Amino acid sequence: MREPDHTRRVVITGLGIVSPIGNTVGDVWTSLTEGRSGIAQITHWDPTPYAPYVVAGEVKNFDVTQFLDAKQIRRTGPEIHWGVAAAMAALRDSGLEITDANREEVGVVFGSGAGGQGLFIENQMSWKEKGPRAVAPTFIAHGLVDSTSGMIAIESGAVGHNLAVVSACATGTHALGEAAEAIKRGDVTAVIAGSTENPLLEVAHIGFMNMRGLAGPRDGEGPASACRPYDVDRAGFVLGEGAGAFIVEDLASATARGATIYAEVVGYGSSADAHDMIQPIEGGAGSARSIRWALQRGKIDPTEIDLINPHGTSTPVGDEREALAFHASFGPRAAEIPISATKSLTGHLMGAAGAVEAVFTTLSLHHQVIPGTLHTKNVDPACNLNVNLETRSAEIRAAVSNNVGLGGHNGAIVLRRWTGK
Repeated sequence: MREPDHTRRVVITGLGIVSPIGNTVGDVWTSLTEGRSGIAQITHWDPTPYAPYVVAGEVKNFDVTQFLDAKQIRRTGPEIHWGVAAAMAALRDSGLEITDANREEVGVVFGSGAGGQGLFIENQMSWKEKGPRAVAPTFIAHGLVDSTSGMIAIESGAVGHNLAVVSACATGTHALGEAAEAIKRGDVTAVIAGSTENPLLEVAHIGFMNMRGLAGPRDGEGPASACRPYDVDRAGFVLGEGAGAFIVEDLASATARGATIYAEVVGYGSSADAHDMIQPIEGGAGSARSIRWALQRGKIDPTEIDLINPHGTSTPVGDEREALAFHASFGPRAAEIPISATKSLTGHLMGAAGAVEAVFTTLSLHHQVIPGTLHTKNVDPACNLNVNLETRSAEIRAAVSNNVGLGGHNGAIVLRRWTGK
């Protein structure tokens, strides 16, 4: 525990991911830059009764046995499997070794929008079909929103600051921001941060369908065309699943051990709409507030932002109001800043979206490349944004990763390219 120092610099030294477009950072970057979508017909259950809402971004070719033993696998749900895998991959990537000497200096800030709802549903069904003795005595402990953060601590040995952030679709953004703040407060020198989500439950799919939030594929263009952020004929979002993770670290600690630095976390903003549980507030005022605060906290001039990874879910109202937030935050330049709307490849990972998209943004800064946005053909004039349609190299000094959550939760992270000083 150290004295708070809000001038303390925080950097990203490790990345991990499990996603519809790959389960390693290398595979994910290839998918992003080559436009390989992870959206396809749902296989977890039969989606045909819900046509045309039959597609999603599912995790593929994931081997949980590399990360957890048979007992842990049996007791836990996919959200924990993916979260632990992403976290441990990030830890390996960072080269940070957690030992008896430093374990109190390493924390975990790892969230989820809903946690293990699948375990609750399974045990409810077991009780109804087989009676009380069929209910697993361990399902409550493993089905909570904070279960993943607990499991990551167990697997990594980190005993410092530990909590689970819950703010719907802004969860991952807030987890990364709160991890950086924990380091600046002096609580720890490093944090395993991120979020995970398992939203592809049939009842959840039905709920979003009845909410009129989902979209089906564009006629004749294949499953992935269902998600087309900011397009004039966008119709709704597509669910996705997975987890994203970071090692965020005090700059002094990272440089002392010679760590590779991907990017610097320079600004974080969090705000509420206080308006509606589903629709963002008119004009995108809440999201604009969190972006403005992130820029102010990071002492970043808005003219330094060369990339935005938006929430960009592909809903008619959501995309337009987020675009208005960008115009309120950046003025006339909002129509020029490249927008890389990566949900077009993954679908909407709900509570994991912010972490996964911040991983994408970090990689863009590290490689100085802007991934293209798939299936957006005609940008809605009401949005008036520079949606990047093709992958290209570019100078990116700083970038914003922005997310909006049900309940009016807004989160923005400002990341800066690491140049070695």
